[in-house]
Amino acid sequence: MPRLVHQVPKYRKHRASGQAVVTIAGKDNYLGPHGTKASHMLYDRLVVEFLAAGRQVIEPAKVESITVVEVLAAYWKHCKAYYVKDGEPTKEQAAFRLIIRDIRKLYGDIPAAEFGPKALKAVRQVWHDRDQCRPTINKNMRRLTRIFRWATAEEMILPAVYQALITVPGLKRGRTTAPEPDPVLPVDLAVVKKTIPFMPAIVRDMVRIHLLTGMRPGELCSLRPTEVDRISDIWEYKPLSHKTEHHGRSRSVFIGPEAQAVLKPYLLRPADEPCFSPAESMAAYRREQHAARLTPLSCGNRPGTNRKLNRSKQPSSQYDPNSYRQAVHRACDRAFLAPAPLGRLEGETKKQHCERLSEEQHGALKKWQHEQRWSPNQLRHAAATTIRKKFGLEAAQVILGHAAADVTQVYAERDADKAREVLRKIG
Repeated sequence: MPRLVHQVPKYRKHRASGQAVVTIAGKDNYLGPHGTKASHMLYDRLVVEFLAAGRQVIEPAKVESITVVEVLAAYWKHCKAYYVKDGEPTKEQAAFRLIIRDIRKLYGDIPAAEFGPKALKAVRQVWHDRDQCRPTINKNMRRLTRIFRWATAEEMILPAVYQALITVPGLKRGRTTAPEPDPVLPVDLAVVKKTIPFMPAIVRDMVRIHLLTGMRPGELCSLRPTEVDRISDIWEYKPLSHKTEHHGRSRSVFIGPEAQAVLKPYLLRPADEPCFSPAESMAAYRREQHAARLTPLSCGNRPGTNRKLNRSKQPSSQYDPNSYRQAVHRACDRAFLAPAPLGRLEGETKKQHCERLSEEQHGALKKWQHEQRWSPNQLRHAAATTIRKKFGLEAAQVILGHAAADVTQVYAERDADKAREVLRKIG
């Protein structure tokens, strides 16, 4: 029979002594006379502590000898259960995977009690040598200390280890050679207007709604008809899942008449289906290609005959922030063609284009594309800047769903026109 690893340890009677006993992690714990209230209370406490610790038992004598890799393994088990949203791993889980890998590589075999500030600085240097930006390095330092804080709370290590690690300050701007990240600026609306004709129809409508509402890319991608309240003249979209829900905050996105006109056709579907689907976009693209076909059906391939069956990668039923961003980037590449000799020549296939370019030219092409591309999160910045300029900071804060105005400052560029107007008046 299979071993019942998830079974709750049982309250039993030890026949030889007449005491109650419970076996936890292979060790018998005697609870006093069998059947007494005190023995049942002690049994409940031991079982609750065992289950709360993830079915792990750390003996006090073993705390000094536990290794870093054991701490990392225990935290990764916790991480896979904790950093999950809507049944999917979050980005935080992926970030911890990389951090755990770096710590394990350098210090996995040493006792956790010996992992101190110098070890943290050595791991930080690995991130620095990898050209991570200063804020990213500081965020990873906080994640690292979070691992040891969790281990302290689980009584796997002594509090002194965590207390020593938090004495290491983060990197300061201007006092480190770690690079600063490029600021995320609002995209120029003229650039968006030039890019839109090269987008699929669904992505085109997503961009228009995004710019009119200022919602987050993830909120737009997960929009469903059932989540849109259409009773008032201004619709209210309440995402079931959003960025700050774990802080107990609600989120409402208000949709005005112009955005309603774009969104309305996408609400004529089952209430629980996502409004924007890559599979629908691909099907529409194929229909357009077939309508523009010049070769008679009696010649060449009929629709669908030259496609691979059971492809490993199929179009999804719902856009996510990554696929949305990739669709926008592909439109940018078509809208802003690279100059010769980096761009594709007339009649040249994608494969021929790749084979023609040298390694140096490939690097130059990537740099060109990076400079010409814009991303969906820049639409949120552009909407914030427009709203703040016309209606003030408080209005931008409400529309964007920020809890504090200082967060809105990051998204909304300062209105330099007001400053110039004031200076013209005061001289």
